[in-house]
Amino acid sequence: MIEPERGAGLTAMHEGTYAVEVDKLSKRYGEVEAVKEVSFTVEHGEVFAFLGPNGAGKTTTIRMLCTLTQPTGGRALIDGYDVSARPREVRQRIGLVFQEQTLDQQLTAEENLRFHAVLYGVAKAEVNARIDRALRMVQLSERRSDLVSTFSGGMARRLEIARGMLHTPAVLFLDEPTIGLDPQTRALMWEDVLRLRKEEGVTIFLTTHYMEEAEYADRIAIIDQGRIVALDTSEALKRTIGADTVELATGDDDLAAKNLAEAGFNVKRGDDEVVAFVENGEAQVASIIAAAGTPIRTVKVHRPTLEDVFLHYTGRQIREGQGGGPIPPHFMHFARRR
Repeated sequence: MIEPERGAGLTAMHEGTYAVEVDKLSKRYGEVEAVKEVSFTVEHGEVFAFLGPNGAGKTTTIRMLCTLTQPTGGRALIDGYDVSARPREVRQRIGLVFQEQTLDQQLTAEENLRFHAVLYGVAKAEVNARIDRALRMVQLSERRSDLVSTFSGGMARRLEIARGMLHTPAVLFLDEPTIGLDPQTRALMWEDVLRLRKEEGVTIFLTTHYMEEAEYADRIAIIDQGRIVALDTSEALKRTIGADTVELATGDDDLAAKNLAEAGFNVKRGDDEVVAFVENGEAQVASIIAAAGTPIRTVKVHRPTLEDVFLHYTGRQIREGQGGGPIPPHFMHFARRR
């Protein structure tokens, strides 16, 4: 079965549906409930992020959405198709990049893509054009004949994204896509991903434990211990935990706190500083300094971050290295079945 080009068949068949629609989705392994009745929707063309540490339920959710694991409760639809009732149609509409590399190191970039084209039943007449387009999108056209074993980690990751896009999916799932990559390579990879969204209209669903990576998303779902504890845009999530803080060290902190309070500012007297809680802190600095009425030694402005948000909703921080996990064995089983 040939996959129609994006916009020429798939989404038109299900106009008005969400790219991803999840209602009380659950997964239990014996006595352990890995995912606990999560519900959310993802719009077509959206970049949507699951943010959470290892063991939060991110990868388990993706496995259910990609038909690699059967839910034990609830329902999920991909581009209008039920993942349990219509798994074949779902697989035709998704691309998937796992946490760890699944490329064949002894094949060239082009050979890896051709193998994927066979698995997904891409028509022979379309294969060359699709490979050319996929390699061009991730800027690897000049390396198409090179063995993957000669690629850097970042190049291999970009090739996996090209492979995931080869059959023109409605939704591209990225499970911890930049784990193990340096910050510069992460940024380059995200240039490729956002270019795909812009040029192909593909929906991006990613899991990550990197705060800065989640900022690329249009909306972020914070998941902890199998539950979604918060879901909104990055800025909206930050606003839920309070205003900006402007911290002052002055010649007379008691006087500064008194003057600022009389001027109508919400202030707190610390041990060695005065803290004012305001909206748009950077814009308020000049008026705060003027109202303090005493010489200012230092000024620090702090805007709430995603790390603050995560700490607020979960009571803990995500430490570096708290992502990851092995490649699901279901993937290779699925590939052999294809």
